[in-house]
Amino acid sequence: MGRLVSLETHALLRIDPGGVCADTAVPGWVLERLARTPWVVVRRARPRRGLVAVGVRGGTRAERFAGWLHPRHVRECLTPQQLAMRRAWRTHARRSQVAALAVLDEIESIMLRANLATLWGPGGSVGFELASGSVTATAASDVDLIVQLDAPLAVAAAAELLGQLAQLAARADVVLETPRGGLALGEYARQQAPLLLRTPDGPRLLDDPWVCAVTLS
Repeated sequence: MGRLVSLETHALLRIDPGGVCADTAVPGWVLERLARTPWVVVRRARPRRGLVAVGVRGGTRAERFAGWLHPRHVRECLTPQQLAMRRAWRTHARRSQVAALAVLDEIESIMLRANLATLWGPGGSVGFELASGSVTATAASDVDLIVQLDAPLAVAAAAELLGQLAQLAARADVVLETPRGGLALGEYARQQAPLLLRTPDGPRLLDDPWVCAVTLS
């Protein structure tokens, strides 16, 4: 696989099942899960000793494991934006059963009108299911959305986007990924400064997510 920098937060990785390591023993359920579904998600943490931070999904919400992976164990990498471009939800067998899958066509139209057509993609359980083919989303699942923004989004545009997504049949949880970290769309649209930014070094408070942040103590 390519350089560590290409493995961005939220990217879904198909891996060698035995490639995940940790500071302590890897639980048995993690090994069993990866043997069946060898996919992990890149966590928001800085690489260390040549390893990238990854998370493993289990069969329940309580089963989440934070591990590390060497890039040589990566066989495929899919970003949320690439998943959106594939539009695999349109022929997905569970589309009629899972609202978070069914609303992706509407979301695509909303993002197109907002000039964000190539910048958004599904994350969370929906993104994982679209990438891996493993059943992870449920009828009650939110639709987690990632919007990659290298330049600021106008606050009025953010508020309009938030309002349109609120009309969907499934609740949309949107993270704006800025060059400095991730920010909740709802918080940004309401301009409740200082804003909370999620960074590889922990949470930070700032007034503008595209300028220098202040570390949250």
